[in-house]
Amino acid sequence: MTLLSIDRLSVCLRNREILQHVSLKVGTGECIGLLGPNGAGKTTLMRAVLGLIPHEGDSSIASMVPMERALVAAWLPQTREIAWPMTVERLVVLGRIPHMANGQRPTKRDHEKVNQALSAMDIEELRNRTATHLSGGEQVRVLIARVLAQDTPLILADEPVAGLDPAHQITTMQTFAELARSGRSVIISLHDLGLAARHCTRLILLSNGSIVADGPPDEVLTLERMAEVFGIHAFYRNTEDGPVFQPLNVIK
Repeated sequence: MTLLSIDRLSVCLRNREILQHVSLKVGTGECIGLLGPNGAGKTTLMRAVLGLIPHEGDSSIASMVPMERALVAAWLPQTREIAWPMTVERLVVLGRIPHMANGQRPTKRDHEKVNQALSAMDIEELRNRTATHLSGGEQVRVLIARVLAQDTPLILADEPVAGLDPAHQITTMQTFAELARSGRSVIISLHDLGLAARHCTRLILLSNGSIVADGPPDEVLTLERMAEVFGIHAFYRNTEDGPVFQPLNVIK
């Protein structure tokens, strides 16, 4: 089943071409890492797919009405700011709004989804804390829990592990990978190529606004391509513990 289809998507912002004729399809059960240097167009692509910025070309999600879109795709932006001093549990409940009629109180199922999301992000003990009083890393985990509670077939997350300690980076990526194994799909923009290699089923590499590689991690993260796109020497090996990727040094 195809959850997302984009065809020749292009974006021009402030008289600068950011994306150029990007096409791809996302099916069920995919954990996709969206990679590329700073300025490659990763965030722009995700925002255009969701219809949040003007674009040319087609996105199957951008063409939906907002309420329909909210039932199909959840969005975690890179800029994460909790503006209101509400409890963690109440903030995560906001992820259930697309499933509730106007004025409806959360149902038993809504609370179940919230509890599952809190557990997945290991923040059950924070449920009654005021979200604005948490550390930056804890706030990130709360916002990811809100996205999980939305319970959509597709999740788009822009650098979701930024600001997390190593243990929570790993558990967050494991959570997304498990969602993919259960039949949902996730598109995650990442700068940590090691996490991408270990947890993603598919990598899409952007450079200068275009897709330069799309496939399994070992086919995308070639040493030649890392040198060409990122200007780095790197180590990549499939081990008994899974793939290991490590940038080594900058090519001079």
